[in-house]
Amino acid sequence: MEAAPANIATVVIDGPERNLLNPEVMSAVAAGLTRANDDATVTGIILTGAGDAFCGGLDLAGIRAGGDPVEYARSLAELLKLIPTLVKPVAAVVNGDAVASGSSIVAACDFAVILPDALVGSYEVGVNVWPMVAQVPLIKRMGARAAMENIGSGDPFTAQRAFEVGLVNAVAPAEELRGTAEAWLTRAARGAGVYGGRPFFYEIDEMPYDAALDLSLEKFAAQFREA
Repeated sequence: MEAAPANIATVVIDGPERNLLNPEVMSAVAAGLTRANDDATVTGIILTGAGDAFCGGLDLAGIRAGGDPVEYARSLAELLKLIPTLVKPVAAVVNGDAVASGSSIVAACDFAVILPDALVGSYEVGVNVWPMVAQVPLIKRMGARAAMENIGSGDPFTAQRAFEVGLVNAVAPAEELRGTAEAWLTRAARGAGVYGGRPFFYEIDEMPYDAALDLSLEKFAAQFREA
């Protein structure tokens, strides 16, 4: 985890080749996110990739070399479960291609800004694999129709198409990439300390409409009881 201006922490995906994901890399990312979330001086978190790539997905070479594929998938699911539970807002700075499971990490973040020439999305069906775990945040973020456009074809989105379907919030040149994320995180910091806040937002996203309203009423009343 690195320090950044305006109390924004940076967590870097730093893996082999184009930041491929193995259990150790995903554990390090999860640990960095947790430390930043627990740091009272931090108001927002940038998640980005080392070098000129965001993330190339799971480390298939590691699996072929004897790694347990279920352990890899479990580590990915645990990381994707963690991100919505954080109190601090998280922005993905997509500094290069974010494909396969890398795109699911982008989808799990609150905000995403991407380079104009970067690709983002699933390619797995092109190699005869369905992205069982990685598809979940993509479907949640874009909805089934837009997600299937990518997942079903195996063609990652261009930056512009990702913006059009809501997978990313902005497209920016390299010199403006980080600044775009920092500007949003600075504004989003206002919500980080609000009762319920970000984790509750994602909790109700998972619920049926009426149940979400019922729970929201309970949460609304509770903030006055606890004041």
